[in-house]
Amino acid sequence: MSLDWIYYAISWILLTWHSAWDAIVPTGAVIGTNWSWILAIIFLVVTIRVILFPIFVKQIKSQRAMQALQPKVKELQEKHKGDRETLQKEMMELYRKEKANPLMGCLPIFLQAPVFLGLFHVLRRLDPAKENKTLYGWTVEQFNSASHANLFTAPIAGKFGSTADELARLGANGGTVKLIAGILVLIMITTTFLTSRQMILKTGWADDPQQRMVQRLMLYGIPLSLLVSGAIFPIGVIIYWVTNNLFTLGQQQWVLRKFPPLVPTGAKPGAGARGPAQPTKAGGLLGRGKPAQAPAKPQVTTPKVAGPKPGAKPVNPKKGRPAKRR
Repeated sequence: MSLDWIYYAISWILLTWHSAWDAIVPTGAVIGTNWSWILAIIFLVVTIRVILFPIFVKQIKSQRAMQALQPKVKELQEKHKGDRETLQKEMMELYRKEKANPLMGCLPIFLQAPVFLGLFHVLRRLDPAKENKTLYGWTVEQFNSASHANLFTAPIAGKFGSTADELARLGANGGTVKLIAGILVLIMITTTFLTSRQMILKTGWADDPQQRMVQRLMLYGIPLSLLVSGAIFPIGVIIYWVTNNLFTLGQQQWVLRKFPPLVPTGAKPGAGARGPAQPTKAGGLLGRGKPAQAPAKPQVTTPKVAGPKPGAKPVNPKKGRPAKRR
């Protein structure tokens, strides 16, 4: 299946934003940077994230639902221990009944992957010696402009692992490219780690060993893999990745405030989610609305003491005998 439609779509968004910013910011390099192209990449991220925002909210809701179902999942695992086929059927029925989707947590990443690959392919083509410069809707002028676009004198088409021939065609200094690309790769690794850590600290570590392993892979495995793969990413792609991570940090913070994580029974708020979820009065399992009110304490009534009968002598409280009249 051809991926040209992805390359055309990414090119169209990128070139549209570049045209908009080119009319606002200076056309020449400022501080060794062609800001119209840098801003075009940044607003490519904004465009994609705005489109995917409803899916991101569904992801958070699905994670809350999955978190709330952990006690029932444990019961099914104990009940059907050794019967994997029945366990899978029962769990799928549970997810269907409770409208929880285990795959929803990975959906935003899968949807963003084509965008990343498309931008990687488009920016990798930015070589002044390249033929067919008008591919994917580019004009020759736009292609040449992007080929010479820099971030602090490092071309956005350059990468940490660029060969001497590639650097010569881009008219770039190898040391500068390695320095800028290296700094961006470190920022990319750090922000990738922080995005995963932010979500885990808010939702808590999963009780299921397989889900916990996935969480560890997301937290440590992916950032470490970027230490190697980052060397082949063009600087423009790393700018996209870093911007996407920063956007994710802000977006997750907003969503986590709007949909607070479930607080387990007896746990302090923010301590992570383990154990059954506390229901809420108006917000259900999403943490919205006011907490359910605790049952009212029974009122203790003091029995009334009957007063003395009319005409009876008053009783002395100390001795329990009728008091003498004076």
